[in-house]
Amino acid sequence: MKPILLILALATAAAFAADPIKSTEPTVAESSAQRDARMGWWREARFGMFVHWGLYSGLAGTWNGKAVGTNGGMEWIQQRVKADTDTYAAAALPKFQPVPGFAREWAKTAKAAGCKYLVFTTKHHEGFGLFDSKVGDYNAGARLHRDLVKEIVEAAHAEGLKVGFYHSLIDWHHDQYAYQKSKQLPHPLKGQPYPNGERDHAKYVDYLHSQVGELMSNYGQVDVLWWDYSALDFQGDEAWRATDLMKLVRARQPGIIMNNRLYRTREAGWASMGTEGFIPQLDTRFGDFITPEQHIPATGMPGVDWETCMTLNTTWGFSEHDHAWKSDELLIRNLADIASKGGNYLLNIGPKGDGSLTPETVKSFQAIGKWMKVNGEAIYGTTASPFAKLDWGRATRKGQDLYLIVFDWPKDGKLLVPLKNKVKQASLLAGSGKRLTSSSSDAGVTIQLPASAPDAIATVIKLTLSGEPQVITK
Repeated sequence: MKPILLILALATAAAFAADPIKSTEPTVAESSAQRDARMGWWREARFGMFVHWGLYSGLAGTWNGKAVGTNGGMEWIQQRVKADTDTYAAAALPKFQPVPGFAREWAKTAKAAGCKYLVFTTKHHEGFGLFDSKVGDYNAGARLHRDLVKEIVEAAHAEGLKVGFYHSLIDWHHDQYAYQKSKQLPHPLKGQPYPNGERDHAKYVDYLHSQVGELMSNYGQVDVLWWDYSALDFQGDEAWRATDLMKLVRARQPGIIMNNRLYRTREAGWASMGTEGFIPQLDTRFGDFITPEQHIPATGMPGVDWETCMTLNTTWGFSEHDHAWKSDELLIRNLADIASKGGNYLLNIGPKGDGSLTPETVKSFQAIGKWMKVNGEAIYGTTASPFAKLDWGRATRKGQDLYLIVFDWPKDGKLLVPLKNKVKQASLLAGSGKRLTSSSSDAGVTIQLPASAPDAIATVIKLTLSGEPQVITK
């Protein structure tokens, strides 16, 4: 390219990134085949790492020398202590000092655990961006002279991970974010008048669109955009000019996958404000997948793409006071349970203010990685179990192969599977893939097992069937 043409092209691209709200790209209809192709990697991945990290991480659940709480979301500490943004920034910024190489530790931990993608907070509700934004100065570029998003993206890509951006629609810092428009969305000054006089929410929305434009333009391929969040009384076009925002994102990143939190309507998979308020329906004009939070749907969501996001303890952001860590058994069985119901598991870590991980976090992900190294075949690329319920564990499916994930090892060594099919082959995934014998009866297929389980948490048996699974129902 000639120098003058290159300069013009760069100037045009920069202008577009800085002023994305002028974009007028039409929405392109997507066929079922095109949607399936776009969603393909995500449906096969089944397991990802979520990262909540921001100024709140350095505060570690402590304000003025006192614990704010021993459980619950410490990423909301500003709202919990009702701090205005200047007071909060003065306390939090000095404690947020990322060490070199922090992102490599995250990415290597995710990869070793068997995660296929990493979704991290580019901006949480506190309003502090982890990227080098040219729109405003409350971000890592202006305050730390670093682009932390770039560091994380590069580290994730180096490990072969897909990358997702969590981006808060709420902003407790921006002086034009009109928090009085919603009675349901949180804000540290909720119920109080605006400290700077009447606000023009449209100016905040312009800012939101401009920063999203930067994120979609400056970091190469972005695979997931994880919005958070809307209210029944303030959502969609009214709150965020959501239609234009989605159009902007898809124009910059055509293959991206977005969740349903730009909206809070039944069409978008929501019935209420609570974390349990999701429902198993989604018009894909409003997002690609539903996001049960801290919940695993009892029977899954047939016909709908969904992902359970969950914490390792009880908080998303780091707290030095929260020691309610989930056991390795619960984490691994949650992964199996979610895969057996056709969903994805997005498991959160809350790094410290310097970006380092707690020993408990590392231990948990190492345990999952050890299990996945042996049994990942039963998780990746599988579809939901054909069985409504199994008393002894869970099952996943891949074509004519069934993976029986056994939690409760039968004392008599006989595992009854309610199937009419003939079994062509049965084997353990653990060890050397030992072949197992099976027999059929009116009650189903009985698998003869070793006296003890190779894995006390979850042992996987692979069955190759003759034809489609034919389930015996009571």
